[in-house]
Amino acid sequence: MNTTKRRILLGTLKVFNLGLMGLSFGLATILLFSDVRGGVTLSDFLSMRVKLGNFAIAAMILVVWHLVFSLFGFYQSTRLATLRSLISDTAKATTVATLCLAVVAQLFRIRMATPRFLVLFWVLISVSVVSARVIIRYLLYTVRRRGLNLRDVLILGTNPRAIEFAERITAKPELGYRVLGFVDNEWPGLQEFRKSAHTLCCNVDDLAEYLRRNVIDEVAMYLPLQSFYKHTSQVVALCEQHGIVMRFEADIFNLKIARPRAADFDGYSHITAYAGSLDGWPILAKRALDVVVSCVLLAFLAPLFAIVALLVKCTSEGSVLFWQERVGVNKRRFRIYKFRTMVSNAEEVLPELEMLNEVAGPVFKIKNDPRLTSIGKFLRRTSIDELPQLFNVLKGDMSLVGPRPLPVRDYEGFDKDWQRRRFSIQPGITCLWQVNGRSSISFEQWMQLDLQYMDQWSLWLDLKILARTVPAVLKGSGAA
Repeated sequence: MNTTKRRILLGTLKVFNLGLMGLSFGLATILLFSDVRGGVTLSDFLSMRVKLGNFAIAAMILVVWHLVFSLFGFYQSTRLATLRSLISDTAKATTVATLCLAVVAQLFRIRMATPRFLVLFWVLISVSVVSARVIIRYLLYTVRRRGLNLRDVLILGTNPRAIEFAERITAKPELGYRVLGFVDNEWPGLQEFRKSAHTLCCNVDDLAEYLRRNVIDEVAMYLPLQSFYKHTSQVVALCEQHGIVMRFEADIFNLKIARPRAADFDGYSHITAYAGSLDGWPILAKRALDVVVSCVLLAFLAPLFAIVALLVKCTSEGSVLFWQERVGVNKRRFRIYKFRTMVSNAEEVLPELEMLNEVAGPVFKIKNDPRLTSIGKFLRRTSIDELPQLFNVLKGDMSLVGPRPLPVRDYEGFDKDWQRRRFSIQPGITCLWQVNGRSSISFEQWMQLDLQYMDQWSLWLDLKILARTVPAVLKGSGAA
């Protein structure tokens, strides 16, 4: 598609999106205010004088909405985006647009922008924009399947990963990519490649001439980085001169777990590989959930805290709370809080009990620990001793859900690096280990469950774990 046509289509799309916003605004007004008794009615709204100030406010709102849509990538190519990400980005954009409308309404005292109106507007604009984008996506898919609106791709490299990439995009004609062929120099695997149905366009040395004489929209780089570094840098410079889009596979180091993606670092573009840490708006929602739930539980459980503190103080010597240095996110140390369940010198006598350890691995667990106080056994069995960790959650040292923070002694006993990945996210009060048997499962299984949680993490998984924690605690299975 040439530049002029693209600009016309983009301009049309921008006007169309803003038109949908205006229609949703008008429809929300009609639905909500047509039968209102008192306040601003529809007739009142329609009879309002059109002032220059109102035009200025309306223009400002439209500009803000346009900026929001641009920020969320509405006017960039989405042919490779999944339907789920398309809907998710649209919902985020319409939510931010509605919040902007609420702010403007508050600043300029627009009486009709009540909470009910804003909610109705958000529903209407979300449904309309999502529907429009899905329909446009379907129409584009149909056009591309018929051989129109295609982008011609040249692939550098003939290794299995390059061939897999070509077969993957060829199998999805709706994406609108046409593989012209491959570029590579002689190597032992080239004889096998020639037996396939794929086309070898030229060698790397002749690429410049090939680019000059052929229509090419994108170049996908699959040359081995180590042996072809000089060639790759030359190809990048060549594509830059021709204005051709270059694609690099982010996973150039063949990482099995890390999630590579492009990222900006102080103005410089980097490929960032995320192997454990969580980021983005979901982690902000996770933190908000931690703060809200912790505050509610601390307020609700305050009488229980007072009773337990009194029982601990009256049944044994020492402080009510026990604090210990634990290993947190990225191995940062922090103090964890618990109700004291053992004698005051429990840490000092631990070396004498090492031979009684009942679990494999670096952790120390024995069912009938002689250091436990009379009330401590009950607190351990019911997990009430863990409740002060809600203060750790409020401080940000921990989360409600996450791998359990381990003592420094236990961490120093780790002998496998893959197990240490669990320390790359914030530790928590409960996790899959707590709802799947706790101390009754092996250390190896425990570590695998922590990594399973990290790899499958979502807010929904956190909510499910929290829901399963309550019956697991009441049952007391695996507590030690």
